[in-house]
Amino acid sequence: MPAEFKNEAFINFSLPENTKAMETALARIASQKGGHYPLVIGGEKINTQSFITSANPSDFKEIIGTTASANVDLAEKAVQAALAAFADWQYVSPEERARYLFKAAAIMRRKKFEFSAWLVEEAGKNWAEADADTAEAIDFLEYYAQQMPKFAAGMTVVPSAGEQNECFYIPLGVGLIVPPWNFPLAILTGMTAAAIVTGNTVIMKPASTTPVIAAKLMELWEEVSLPPGVVNFLPGSGGAIGDYLVSHPKIRFINFTGSKEVGLRINKLAAGVSPGQKWIKRVVAEMGGKDAIIVDNEAELEDAANGIVNSAFGFQGQKCSACSRAIIVKDVYEEIVAKVTAKTKALTLGPASDPAVNLGPVIDKNAYDKILEYIEIGRKEGRIVAGGAKGAETGYFIEPTVIADVVPNARIAQEEIFGPVVALIKAEDFEQAIAIANDTEYGLTGAVYSQNRAKLEKARREFHVGNLYLNRKCTGALVGVHPFGGFNMSGTDSKAGGSDYLLLFLQAKSVAEKL
Repeated sequence: MPAEFKNEAFINFSLPENTKAMETALARIASQKGGHYPLVIGGEKINTQSFITSANPSDFKEIIGTTASANVDLAEKAVQAALAAFADWQYVSPEERARYLFKAAAIMRRKKFEFSAWLVEEAGKNWAEADADTAEAIDFLEYYAQQMPKFAAGMTVVPSAGEQNECFYIPLGVGLIVPPWNFPLAILTGMTAAAIVTGNTVIMKPASTTPVIAAKLMELWEEVSLPPGVVNFLPGSGGAIGDYLVSHPKIRFINFTGSKEVGLRINKLAAGVSPGQKWIKRVVAEMGGKDAIIVDNEAELEDAANGIVNSAFGFQGQKCSACSRAIIVKDVYEEIVAKVTAKTKALTLGPASDPAVNLGPVIDKNAYDKILEYIEIGRKEGRIVAGGAKGAETGYFIEPTVIADVVPNARIAQEEIFGPVVALIKAEDFEQAIAIANDTEYGLTGAVYSQNRAKLEKARREFHVGNLYLNRKCTGALVGVHPFGGFNMSGTDSKAGGSDYLLLFLQAKSVAEKL
């Protein structure tokens, strides 16, 4: 096993050889578009009469692919397959389980451009965002594999005379993995890898907008010869199979990333006890955010403006960590508004496959309509200084939108939009800026730009978010470097990519033997 974890390097697309490699990958997957992917249950490929169609958000007339769509009977079959596989997988040595992850990471690294090309076409990520997604997936595989031996060693206990004592970790059982569409490779890979390396078996129920990328990950698990049933691939609608699986008496845990509304519903359903259920289900939930960047009057203003624009509009603002509020101390408010406006207007909107594009499309029509509705609300609640319009109607394009002069309790300052919209809010002073930042039901990420050490220390103490960044943007958490997860309605503060994340999928067993 590698002695030390190191984050996967990002691709430098300014180098001609990397540009050519990405163009080649995009051409290669073009010939695979429109393909069909079956369910995989216990190693068996299963097709269904109903299916899920994935369209290219940059050109919604183009079909990326289709997958079979499961019903309740097939969901039950997946649970039984995972249960059967768990009987053996739980006793496979942690070192052996980790080797599957290392092998998967090596293959994904070799196919990095191809995985990224699928992210460009199905998720609408520009080249850099797609590469970062793939790199993070590799990081999750490597990092969790390297972390596993620490937990295999068990918990340190105090010696007691006349006894042999130990406390070791065992897996939970069968889990349900419910990933989001916005990081359809990285987050799905991380959620699944953590669960299986700790000895659990899982059902992967991918997001219906990005099922092809999930199918490609399933192909990777098969390529490393993961035993059948350890991972089961089960696309299907939440209404058709989601509630059934969450409430199933044999599901031991649910690992969810997505919206607050769905996360709370899962938490409520999982809290109920179904006939035949022997445990309290464990829910790991990473939900939404209404993230803020505070700009102090003692900040480096150019850096702050760059941080706001990059955090607000990276992947079209479709990140739970995206900056959707910039709270600016009044002394520098107008200057920051001008800088953010100019930088936003310089961004390029277009198809994600175009290497010159900064912003691609939003994910689908539901997102498109919702974001445009919020922009109209923003026209009444503030002053649009950049964007505010649709892009080309061949895809789901929306201009990056900056809305100034927004009051802290406005809807666009409180509700998660999940799109390329940022609200600019004026604060009287740094004290009020912190109060405004905390005045939300969420608590995921936040950033502060200031050169005043006392103010940075105040933010450390009082800015109530799970991931706080000082003098840098509020997106771009790295596995192993920035354990990720938020407070309040942002979820269970799971700290994905952190050294104790694997504990969420383990339980401790203490054994004492009299000598």
